[in-house]
Amino acid sequence: MFEKIRYQLLLYYLAILVSILGTFTVAVRVVFTQSLKKQTVEKLTALGQGAAANVEVEKGKIQVTSDLYSKTLIDGDHALEWFDIQGNVIAKQGKYILKLPLPGKDKVQIQTGKKRVEGVTLPVINSENGQVVGYVRASQSLEEFDENINKLDLGLGGGIVLALVLSSVGGVILTSKAMQPIEESFQRLKQFTADASHELRSPLMAIKSNAAVALKYAEGMRESDAKKFQAIASATNQMTSLTEDLLLLARADQILTPKRDTVNLTEILNNLVQLDQSQAQTKQINLKADLKGSLYLLGDTVQITRLFANLIDNALQYTSVGGSVEVQARQTGAYLYINVKDTGIGIAPEHLQQVFERFWRADQARSYRDGGSGLGLAIAQSIVHNHGGLITVTSQMGVGSCFTVRLPADQPL
Repeated sequence: MFEKIRYQLLLYYLAILVSILGTFTVAVRVVFTQSLKKQTVEKLTALGQGAAANVEVEKGKIQVTSDLYSKTLIDGDHALEWFDIQGNVIAKQGKYILKLPLPGKDKVQIQTGKKRVEGVTLPVINSENGQVVGYVRASQSLEEFDENINKLDLGLGGGIVLALVLSSVGGVILTSKAMQPIEESFQRLKQFTADASHELRSPLMAIKSNAAVALKYAEGMRESDAKKFQAIASATNQMTSLTEDLLLLARADQILTPKRDTVNLTEILNNLVQLDQSQAQTKQINLKADLKGSLYLLGDTVQITRLFANLIDNALQYTSVGGSVEVQARQTGAYLYINVKDTGIGIAPEHLQQVFERFWRADQARSYRDGGSGLGLAIAQSIVHNHGGLITVTSQMGVGSCFTVRLPADQPL
């Protein structure tokens, strides 16, 4: 139980950390990418403005006479293009030329493909009359830009992985420290339950034996006194049953591995069904078994018997007169599947998660005088878990319930 809680706490801690780191990473990447894009556009704009300032305009047309930019452009992965007012190319310099027509409203263009290229287009204005006589487009390879983004991604990804690894180690340590006092308190509570249950056995036996002696010679006492002794004996039996159940649960919580004997499950189930026939007949309940083949498992015979005795008793207790209880068992692969089905009162969907809690009852109005302590299903679940199995329940109000137990078989089919 505590391992599951510790695991859940660690998962919640890591999930929150991943959310924080993810948000931080996305924010850093967006800011860094936008900053790089802005710098690239500013560099191309400055390059284009310089090229536009150095052109000559004769008779309203651009004359490109300077190639001072050529070596700089080739070395810097830049390029320049000059266009007339109709968009026709007049001249171009550099390696990375955009293969795109002049843009409309947007001055920034990006060419996708194997090698990405970004360009910025600026108008060339005649200084004499202020009219647009052409255009200049400065472009640049985005290979360095993409490499920088990839390095950023690798750095951020590696940082997140490293942070998660270190945080996982720290989380394991922190959760262990946080759970330690809770585990110690729970262990003390279990020990108290076991000690108290053990110590209560002796005085309860004394009360039970004295009440039995008094009832044996009831002819010498008043009828009212006899009824009181009967009530004492009945209450003592209830307390004894409760004490034994608590002691069994306390011991079961401390057992990591049960006895590993070969258990004949078919024989146990048949014996239990025969044993409970009288109780079933009293309530006019049809109790039957449907067992497929010889079923064997490794475990503790006493615990396995207690497990299915509790399930059958629970089914008989909550099944009305004229109903039916059926025990089904089969082997599928490496597991045994045992169903205990009844046509009882059923369990509400919102209560299905509570049926295995200690002292929980399907009918909260029942009292201990109806028999049982409310620990039967909790004991059943504890035994199943100690044997490496699983127990589940399905139910429908007014139709009945089905408890399914899955246990590892002795010999897989």
